[in-house]
Amino acid sequence: MTTSAGDNSKESSSSLARLAPLQAVLFDIDGTLCDSDPFHYLAFREMLLEIGYNGGVPVDEEWFVKTISGIHNEDLVSVFYPNDHEQGVKFLNDKEALFRRLAKEQLKPLNGLYKLKKWIEDRGLKRAAVTNAPRANAELCINQLGLADFFDALILGSECKHAKPYPDPYLKALEVLNVSKDHTFVFEDSVSGIKAGVAAEMSVVGLANRNPPQLLMEANPTFLIKDYEDPKLWAALKEIDKMSGTGKKTIA
Repeated sequence: MTTSAGDNSKESSSSLARLAPLQAVLFDIDGTLCDSDPFHYLAFREMLLEIGYNGGVPVDEEWFVKTISGIHNEDLVSVFYPNDHEQGVKFLNDKEALFRRLAKEQLKPLNGLYKLKKWIEDRGLKRAAVTNAPRANAELCINQLGLADFFDALILGSECKHAKPYPDPYLKALEVLNVSKDHTFVFEDSVSGIKAGVAAEMSVVGLANRNPPQLLMEANPTFLIKDYEDPKLWAALKEIDKMSGTGKKTIA
């Protein structure tokens, strides 16, 4: 039987209620704020064809999900150029430039993102974007989605001791925002990102919009949703409000 985001849950959606009163919400960017993975896939497919990777046979999306999704570029260098780090770095820089050309003016928010944005703003919660993407990619996505003034901080894996799947980027976000892991939760769409949030001892809501739900569940998210319109998410947010005693109660 095929499972869906709604069928896969380590705990019920009410498990977020223990975070009340909520202080902050943290977001990954690629695949979490917007469906950017198709543009990354196209960029990789084109670049890998140019270097004759996989015997000149185009890579497919299943390969992309298993090999690339959520992985920091520094960790990908050895995948494509195990014996030439400098060339590997150049290859990935060129790939990111191609991604930006392909994605420019094409990125669209995940369903329900702006509804969730309003919920967060109405409650005065702190928020940060936490990503393994290069700064130019992150800023492109955030600006195109009109979220430049929404986020209090942008945390890059490349500016931490370790990128995701290590917890460092999320721990840094907690520090920068001056909030507690016990009153903060994370939105992530990749195994690497979910592992990072879990390793930081935070509740993680996984987005099963492209990556297979069964694969994401192996990283132990609190629960999975399809997108930000998912009733399971809004049931969880309602529980947070209920436990806070008011629809807009937060802590400093």
